Amino acid sequence: MFKVNSATSSKLLLSAFCTLSFVCSNAQSSEISTKPFTDGTNHWYFIKDPSNIINPVPNQPKYAETDYTKIADNILYFQRDNGGWPKNYDMKAILTPQQIDSVVKTKYIEHTTFDNETTYTHIHYLAQVYTLTKDSRHKDGALRGINFIIKAQYSNGGWPQYFPLEKGYSRHITFNDGAYMGIMNLLKKIVNNDSEYAFIDAKTRKKITTVYQKGLDCILKMQIKDNGKLTAWCQQHDEITLEPAWARKFEPPSICNAESVDVVLFLMDIDNPNEKIINAVQSAVKWFQDSKIYNTRIESFEAPEMTSKYKKIKNDVRVVHDTTAPPIWTRYYELKTHRPLFSDRDSEFLYSLAEVSRERRTGYAWYTDKPEKVLKKYPAWQKKWAPENDVLK
Repeated sequence: MFKVNSATSSKLLLSAFCTLSFVCSNAQSSEISTKPFTDGTNHWYFIKDPSNIINPVPNQPKYAETDYTKIADNILYFQRDNGGWPKNYDMKAILTPQQIDSVVKTKYIEHTTFDNETTYTHIHYLAQVYTLTKDSRHKDGALRGINFIIKAQYSNGGWPQYFPLEKGYSRHITFNDGAYMGIMNLLKKIVNNDSEYAFIDAKTRKKITTVYQKGLDCILKMQIKDNGKLTAWCQQHDEITLEPAWARKFEPPSICNAESVDVVLFLMDIDNPNEKIINAVQSAVKWFQDSKIYNTRIESFEAPEMTSKYKKIKNDVRVVHDTTAPPIWTRYYELKTHRPLFSDRDSEFLYSLAEVSRERRTGYAWYTDKPEKVLKKYPAWQKKWAPENDVLK
């Protein structure tokens, strides 16, 4: 038998301790971004919601970005029994014992959603943490979340905003707030064998590939054909007919440029696109080019304070004629006429920002410059995948 003296033993123990400390220190110094949770975090702190499971305490403490295992524990606390997540909580919050108790006791409540960057962001965070820690709890949580996405998909390939299904517009297939494309981008990572999803078994991976393809096919079916030409997409589409649909009272069926940008960028990132994908991109790019608005700048300015039913308002917004302004787009374009479109809480169609009430005028993004991202990316994409057809010429 090999023997060591006490001095050697002490040195070995010290060496092992230092090595372990170094590994643990390095693991905990790794940083996984919580930026994808920003929207939900802001809602929790700044918008009162009587349906919240818990509310923040005064000066709620937060974990550092490097405390990813603690943040992952929070994510597991909030995961519902069906595998999905409720929206609008801070995953970095250092929860009190009472808050944890309330969250865990309500796991049976299935008010689970993809809205406000929920569920698909939680899955991705858990997958990244599992890659670093190999803690099976994180893997199991991610897999239950992925199964939730699979179950939530409609037979036509789309996803509702909430699952299980609830009443109202949340049943629609939703591009707003990145819901649909957030799911698709997550599934794309798995289909493309991203190393952070190496833990997914072959059977589940095959199922995900089918779900992803159905989601892609549904995107192509929903592209709005208006006046005989393909254009872009609406914020939300009817879950049965796939036609543009109303959501909130000021969100009308229309061609929605802001939400369509992420759809087009996703399609442009697909390698070896087929003819349908190429046609979809070409049509959307042509639409963005044709729907540009020139000589227009949106200006926010101080105004007498007013209190609406929803909030205090200290500013106002106006459209300014400016020949030096870069092109801009309205968020909505009316179907058939393609006129810039606005609305209000009474759902009336309006055709200028000035007609919108001050509460909605200042509280919603009616203009966007996002299509410029697509137009800048298009030349390189066109040369690679459609060299004989430049729709911008």
